[in-house]
Parts: sequence; structure tokens; C-alpha cells
Amino acid sequence: MTLFGLIGFASPWLLLGLLALPILWVILRAVPPAPIRRLFPGVVLLLGLKDDEQVSDRTPWWLLLLRMLAVAAVIIGLAGPVLNPEDEEQAGGTGPLLVVMDASWASAADWRARMTSLDGLLAKAGREGRTVGLLRLTAPEEVRFVAADAVRRSLTGVLPEPWEPDAARMAAALEDLPEGGFETWWMSDGLARDGRDDLLAELESRGRVTVYESPRGLLALEPARFEDGNLKIVAHRLRPGPEAVVTLVGEGKDPAGNDAVLLRSPVSFASGETRAESEISVPAELRARMTRFEIEGNRSAGAVSLPDDSLQRREVALIAGREDREGLELLSPLHYLHKALVPTADILDGALTDILPANPDVIVLADVATLSQAETDGVMEWVEKGGMLLRFAGPRLAASDLSRAEEDPLMPVRLRAGGRTVGGAMSWGEPKTLAPFDEESPFAGLVIPADVTVSSQVMAQPDPTLAERVIAQLTDGTPLVTRKRVGQGQVVLFHVTANAEWSSLPLSGLFVQMLERLAVSSLAEPPEAGEMEGTVWQPLRVLDAFGAAQDAGTLPGVAGESLVQDPLGPELRPGIYQGENRSLARNVISVDATLAPMTWPAGTALRGLSAPRETPLAGWLLALAITLLLADVIASLALSGRLRGPRAIGPAMILLALMALPDRGQAQDTPTDDRLAILASSEVVLAHVITGDQRLDDLAEAGLRGLSDTLYFRTSVEPAQPMGVDLETDELAFFPLLYWPITPDQPTPSEAAYVKLNEYLRSGGMIVFDTRDADIAGFGANTPNGRKLQELARPLDIPPLEPVPEDHVLTRAFYLLQDFPGRYVGRDVWVEAAPPDAELIDGMPFRNLNDNVTPVVIGGNDWASAWAVDEQGQPLVQLGRGYSGERQREIAARFGVNLVMHVLTGNYKSDQVHVPALLDRLGQ
Repeated sequence: MTLFGLIGFASPWLLLGLLALPILWVILRAVPPAPIRRLFPGVVLLLGLKDDEQVSDRTPWWLLLLRMLAVAAVIIGLAGPVLNPEDEEQAGGTGPLLVVMDASWASAADWRARMTSLDGLLAKAGREGRTVGLLRLTAPEEVRFVAADAVRRSLTGVLPEPWEPDAARMAAALEDLPEGGFETWWMSDGLARDGRDDLLAELESRGRVTVYESPRGLLALEPARFEDGNLKIVAHRLRPGPEAVVTLVGEGKDPAGNDAVLLRSPVSFASGETRAESEISVPAELRARMTRFEIEGNRSAGAVSLPDDSLQRREVALIAGREDREGLELLSPLHYLHKALVPTADILDGALTDILPANPDVIVLADVATLSQAETDGVMEWVEKGGMLLRFAGPRLAASDLSRAEEDPLMPVRLRAGGRTVGGAMSWGEPKTLAPFDEESPFAGLVIPADVTVSSQVMAQPDPTLAERVIAQLTDGTPLVTRKRVGQGQVVLFHVTANAEWSSLPLSGLFVQMLERLAVSSLAEPPEAGEMEGTVWQPLRVLDAFGAAQDAGTLPGVAGESLVQDPLGPELRPGIYQGENRSLARNVISVDATLAPMTWPAGTALRGLSAPRETPLAGWLLALAITLLLADVIASLALSGRLRGPRAIGPAMILLALMALPDRGQAQDTPTDDRLAILASSEVVLAHVITGDQRLDDLAEAGLRGLSDTLYFRTSVEPAQPMGVDLETDELAFFPLLYWPITPDQPTPSEAAYVKLNEYLRSGGMIVFDTRDADIAGFGANTPNGRKLQELARPLDIPPLEPVPEDHVLTRAFYLLQDFPGRYVGRDVWVEAAPPDAELIDGMPFRNLNDNVTPVVIGGNDWASAWAVDEQGQPLVQLGRGYSGERQREIAARFGVNLVMHVLTGNYKSDQVHVPALLDRLGQ
């Protein structure tokens, strides 16, 4: 393609025709020849006569110019003009093309621009007939080269992930590269990371590499921290620049429990700096309600910070059984508790009756043996509502009769009288050390220093429940810490003092860690992996790449050490994780993180995302030529006088007809859509989801045609011909049942389509998901179709599922069935789980399941193949051999009938079997 500034020409040699325009001008000016003027006296006889037809002696210059412009437009249009064409270096070739995408959280902020740019590039590759492969570095898979148009159709299902392609995933991507040579387009997020150079070198050895990066600045947010009484926020930007201000937004619950913006504060970047820090004074009550911080206007998980318990300082009340000894601060029962808790908790002092109305998170009783009845009742009520009572032993507790004969409600175990002393001046034994913590203990994984010893302790009475209440013990097996649940709260007893009189535990860092594990204090610093060993954390909410929080659903728990040290990925997503007594946030950006821009080697072609798209101009120029020629015809008729009087009616009617044609053509669209809606709503119509695989879509339509014929001949349902539906454009409410066959490469619906799908499910529609892989796998993600099903179904509002129970209405909606075969046999079929209160009434064969219709049916038996018939009603797919195969086809048809009857009539069969019970209850 030859370039002339912003315009290129596919056939520039045709422009030589413009050189002929001056010659054409001269010819048109000479033909017809100018008349010769002669004096003729007889002309006076013609005076007063008027000729209806006039011929100009010379063509007007403006008409010649009009004709020259029309010819020039034709010549230029045929030369193939293109506005903003790609240069020769960027223009593609004929070989395979690999699209590499970082597809990380850093790509999410301008993901739409990336997809728009990639769509334009793939459109060009499609015109050139090139095959394209797609490789996402955040989720590398084996690359397959397919038609460019197929990749374009799948782009709606390509989404970024809320993690980065680390070195391990880069190495996996290297292994997944196809053999042979190919060109590479790399859609980069602009961040430097390990493994990128090796991958780039390998790609360059296979062919030309072009890198596409967004010029938009990348912003990120560190986890919010509470330091020196203020909320500390640190923001990052990828590249230094001029002074800039971003807005920090803090979201949470208002007093009514509704989501609201609770904080809005500017964060300023100094000129040339990539790090900005802000300290904000936030009241404790408001801070405790914060659930999210984000940089306003950035749709990226990196610009979001989720707070956990470390931000919500707990209120701890400290109460001792005796006054501090004047001048002997180290002997105070509360001294070491103060030192351990002040940095991470708000300390409350005062009488117990004054503290209870403040509803603290924890109450610590250090060597307090006796409580009044009013205090006991108040503390008991507070614990049952979720409070934590932490008690420490001491001389007063050891000498009292508390929890001796019977267990005190505010003590976890019964105690022996007097206590026990070892390793002192009046004893023969050595001080005892701590035994390793049990795996079930909240202290599991904590390292026990060798210098932590115990010289005195209160002893627990042997009891059948003692073993399950011990969460820490000495090497001789005697309890050190015991715990029991009381209502929603708990009571914990350290069998030693809170100071160093009975043990060296309060002098060690282990004491602080044990308090943190008990959730007495909030975490001041992120925990180390060693401290988290032996714990399991369950995800509550996780972030997607765009920073949107969603329920974790059935995601599995994560080991504590993995939670704090493993890189983010499919098994460890950014979000909030719940432990036994506290929550912990794992954000995309860690504390003190840095963003490093990628520096590409010299010679690497680097382009932006906002390059103007190619715009062919040939059609516009040819349309202009036609318009100019029409104008020439009208002007010629006007100059000849043929547009006057009755003669003007014919040309005017033709002109009006030409102007009206586009309007009539456009007006025909709406009736077509209306007819489709009328057809789909006037009869029962079964529909299938268009997957983009023409062979599979044809088979699905043939399957629903066969099922519709079966319903017509065997039931009172008379369906019309089935239809294929496009989830993006078609209305779903007309169809009682959607059959959705699953393929690994079908596009993922857009957000708008998922909104329609969820509304369809909530309004009583049914979707039958068929992975068609029961011949090679059971239910789950063991196959590519199974994994694709999980991806497609994740945004849907699907209730809990279970395999079809024996008494489900699907087993008897029309036919009595035990199996649900299709082309394949032997795989579970999953439906909505029965409600927990569904009970089997005595004497009745089925449970009362009310009128619920399962919104989804999931299986892999390839039912459409078993139902499919041709235009003459003959089966399209062979099932088995002989009688057994035809029997299998018959049972599959019966299952289809039960499906449709179930979605149309609900669980009416479940109601009928309970008629005797209903009449008995009514006394009839």
C-alpha cells in the first residue's frame, strides 16, 4: 500500500487516470462546437416565438467542474483509498499470528480499549486470511491456531485476572508455545516482572514481535494501616510525572446498614515522585465500619484495598484483682498486658459494672477470684452475645474456692485447690517448658522459645471435657491454657499469672503472638508464615481484576502459611479470609510494594492502543460520484428546459423514489422483530443457545425439533419449531426452556447478557447445561467442557445443587424414570437441592417439595444427539446397537418430556401424593 500522508492507496497506479482530466475538460468544452455567428435578415420573422427546448451554445463551466469531480471521485475510489492505514512494518503477513496478553489486574483499567484495539487488529488479520492463537500469561494454556474471526467472537469471554503472571506462569507459557514460526502481538500491561525477558527472546526467535501498551498511567493502593492514631494510606503510580492529585474513597456501612461512602480524601503526588502518602484522622467508630478503600475512577483490583481486623482496633478492658504496688510496676498484674496490647488495641480502665455498658471486645480479669452476682450476670450476658472473657491465674484465684466443687459458668474448667509450684526454692523439680501446640489449637504453628518456663500454675480437675478444652499444655501434660464456648462468645483461662511471677511467658514474644491468635489484639504488622502454620482460612469475599468484590461461594480454604507468602493465583485470590477468631485481607498490592515499568529492548516495535483505525474510503467516494452524476443529470435537464411544466413530474417522481428507498428498507426491520416475538410467544417454543459452532448449533436445533415432535404426539403440549437465541440480542422471556450445549471455546456472555440470564432464571425459566462429555468424565472440572461450564455459570444466580434424588418430580413428571440417558449413559444429573425442611410424611412415598421448579439442570449425557431428527423425522445420531440403542433413545425422549412438563407444570405431581394428608389435616 502506497502512503500519501494519512491516506494510503491499495492500487495507486489508477491515480494516473487523474492526468487525463485536463484533456477531458478541453474535449467537453469543444463538443458540441460553438455556433458560427452570421447576419441573416430573415431572423426578424422569428421574433416573439418561444422554443420549448433550448440548447446552450457552450457547456457552463460549473457543469464541467461537476463532471470532472464525479470522474475524479470514481478514479480515486477505484484506487482503494484508506484513511489511517497501517504502515508496512505494522502490516501483517500471511503466517500464523500469536496474541500474547498479560491479562493481569494492571490491564483491567483500560480493558475495553485493549479489546477494541485487538478487535481491529484481528479484523485485519481476518481479511488477510491469517490463523490466530491466543495466550493469556495469567492463565497459560496450550495454544491452538484458529481462524481470526473465531478468536474475535471469543473476545467477549476473555477477561483479565486479579493476579500477575509470575515467573512460574511465564515458564509455563514458554512450554505452551506452538512449534514453528509465527508473528507475535503482545498486549502488555507495562509492568516489569521476572521471566518476561526469556519469553520475549523466545518469541523473537520465532518471528516479529510487536508490543502494544497503554499510555494511560497506572495507579495502585497499598493496604490501609493504622499508625499513631491516624489512618495511613499510600498510593503508587507507575511512572514519575508532574504534580497530580487523586481522590481516595472509603466505603462501608452507614448506621442503617446500607452501603455508603464514608470517606473522601485527596492524595497528592509530588512532581517526579511515584509514591504518595496521606494520613487521615478517622474516628474509631467510623474506622470500624470501613469495608473498602479505592482510588476513585480506577477500575482495577490494584487500586482497591480491603481492610481486615488489623484496621479495626479492638477494645480491651483490663481489670486486676489487686492494686498495683507503688514503685513496683513490673510486679503489676497488668503491666505486661499493657505493653503487649497498647500498640494494637484500645485499652479501657474502670470498674467492671462501668465497662460492661461500653460493650468491649475483650475483658481481661487478672487474678480476679470473686465477682458479685450482678457482675456475674452482666458478664455472662455479655459473653453469650459474643464477648471474650480472658482470665489469668494468681495467688487469689489459687487460694479461692472458685470452680472447685462444680464448674463456674465463667471458668472453662474445674480447678484443684492450692495450685502447683515447680522449680522454686521449696520444690525438688525443675521449671516446666511448653509442649508443642496441637494442630487443633489456635496456637498451632507458633514457635516456642526454649527459655519460656513455668514455675507455678493452677491445676485443672480431671474431667471428661478437659481434653477438648485444653489448647496449650506443658511438657508433663498439665494444662497451661484452657477454653470453652459460651453462647456466641468464649471464656479462656491462662493457668499462670499475667506477670512474670509464675512463668517467663509474659516476657517473651510468644505471649504477644498468643494474644493475637486469640484475637485479643489486632495485628499491627502482617503475620509471618511461621506464625500461620497449622491454620486454615476460609475466603469470604474475593476481588475480580476490575476491583469488584463478590461472594467467595464454594472456594476452598487456604493454609495460613500459603495465605501470607504464596503469590496470588487461581488457588489464592485477593480478598478477605476468615480464621477462627479474626479476618485477614490479602490485597493485590502489598505493604511497601513498588511498581516498576517495563523497559523493552532496543529494536522492539512498541505501539499504543489508541492508534486510529483503518477507514476504507472507496465506498464513500463512489457514492459521491453517483451523487454528482445525479446532480449533473438534473442540471442538464434544467438547462434544456425539460424540468418545466408536466415534463418535470416524471424526473421528480424518480428522484423522490430514490430518496425514499433507504427509509422503506429500514422500516422493514421492526415488523420482522415483532413477528419473531409474536411467533415465540403464541406457542410453546423450545430454544437453544447459539454457541458459534455451526455443527453443534444445527445438532441442538435438530434435537429440540425431535423433542418438540415427541411432545406433540404424546402430550397435550404442541410446540412450534425450535429457535436459536443469541444471548446478547434476543429476549429470553418467551422461552420456557433453554438448552445450552457447552464447548471449550465458546464466547463468554457479556455483563448485560448475564443480567438477562439471571432475570430469566428468577422468573421461572430453566436452563439445561449439557457438557456432552459423560463418556470421558464425571461431574466437575475434569474436562475442558467442565471447566468452561464453571466459567460460564459463575456469574449466574444458581442455587445449591444436588444429584437428582429418587423422589424428585423429574422422575415422574410424565413418565416414571430412574435414569436420564442421552447419547451417553451413567452420569449424574444435577438439579436444585431440596430445601432443608423438606420432610417425608409417614405413609407418603415422596417428600413435599412445594412448587419450586429447578432453574438449572446440569449433565453431560449429550441429550440433543439422542433427540435429534432430520426433516423426515429419522434419527440423526446412532445410539448403541440394536434394541438396546433404541431403548436408550426412548428413555432419553421420555426424559425430555419430563423436563418440559416439569418446567410447564411445576411440582404438581408432588402435591397430588399429599392429598390424603391434606384432607386429614382439614378434618374431611
